[in-house]
This record gives sequence, C-alpha cells and structure tokens, in this order.
Amino acid sequence: MFKILVVEDDREMNRTVCAYLNQNDFQAIGAFHANDAYDLMYGGTIFDLIISDIMMQDVDGFEFAENVRQINSEIPILFMTARDDLAAKQRGFQAGIDDYMVKPIDLDELLLRIGALLRRAKIATSKHLTIGNLTLDAEGRTVTVNGEEVPMTIREFNLIYKLLSYPKKAFTRSQLMDEFWDTGTTSGPRTVDVYMTKLREKLRDCDGFEIQTVHGLGYKAVLK
Repeated sequence: MFKILVVEDDREMNRTVCAYLNQNDFQAIGAFHANDAYDLMYGGTIFDLIISDIMMQDVDGFEFAENVRQINSEIPILFMTARDDLAAKQRGFQAGIDDYMVKPIDLDELLLRIGALLRRAKIATSKHLTIGNLTLDAEGRTVTVNGEEVPMTIREFNLIYKLLSYPKKAFTRSQLMDEFWDTGTTSGPRTVDVYMTKLREKLRDCDGFEIQTVHGLGYKAVLK
C-alpha cells in the first residue's frame, strides 16, 4: 500500500483528503505544518508521495519542497493550493514539485494525478526505460535506437534518462546543473543548452518522444 504524506494546515481539508485517500486503498498521514512533516519523514516513515499546501505558517510550501529535494530527489510532490497565479506555479516547479492543483480540488481528479505520479516514479527507479524505438539501460549506461547503440557520455545519458523518467515535467537549467555538474564547475546554466542540442541530434531518429524547450524555464520530454 502506498503511503502519502498530506501537509495542509487547514485541519478540515487535511482530514477530508486523508479520509478520501484511505478509502481508496492508500495510507494517508496528515501533517498540519512542515515541521510536523519533517518529524514524520525523519522519524523513519517512508512515504511514496507528498501532497503539500503553499500557504502555511513558519515554513511555506516552496521552502518545504526545496528542503525535501535536498534529501530526496525522486519522491513525487504535488502542490494543492488556492494560489492560481503563474508566479506561484513557476516557483513551485523551480523548487522541484511534480504537479500542481488549484483549490477547490476535485478528489477524483486528485486520485488520477496521484496514480500518474506514482507510475512515473516507478519508471524512474527501474533499470530499463523503453520509449518507442529507444531503450535506455541504467546499469550499462547504454542507449539503443532501433537496436543500434548510440554513443553517449555519462552526463548525456543522465540528462536524457532524467527527462524521460518524468515525461511532461519541466526541469530548470539550474536543477539539471545542480544534479549533474560538480559544485565547483565554472560552467553556466546555458551549458545545459549545448547538451540538449547534442541530445536532439543524437536521438533525431527516435519516434516516441521529443525534447521540448520550456521558454524561461528549461526543458522537458514529451511523449508522442
């Protein structure tokens, strides 16, 4: 059974969401503040997904997501908030969230989104990834298109594996730099653009996806 952490300071909303998820074969645990969530996470409970509000006392959702990402780069995070402005959405995705819902939410839609996020997370932790005529082998760090190997550097492999593990999720240049470049690098975020150009050229014969530029943000992989 998947465990879901619901971080929401509206106690009635928190109870409603947890009760609904528990009725639908999930194990939902509520936290009313980010600090309560930290206690649960660091206390040994392993969660499969996090649902978080933005507007909370002491630590808001943006800071909470950033802190979670420092210790866990893979767990799906879904924002559930009353904020419907583009700035909040951009900041949320820059902080590392995977999805964004605006209140009042439809609980049935919430279930659909949770299912999609958990499927993506499962793909991300698998050793092989096949999309169309492309196969990525995480153990051997090999890439094949139509059964023929495509030479790639480790960094190129890591970048494309990351994008395809989370289709439709936009990653900022800074996020990718932080994960795949050394902290002491003198390269700037635009270096990512060079790598994306190389990947597009090497994978031009792939039929199952495309690497799209998210203007003002970064990149994402979109399945065809």
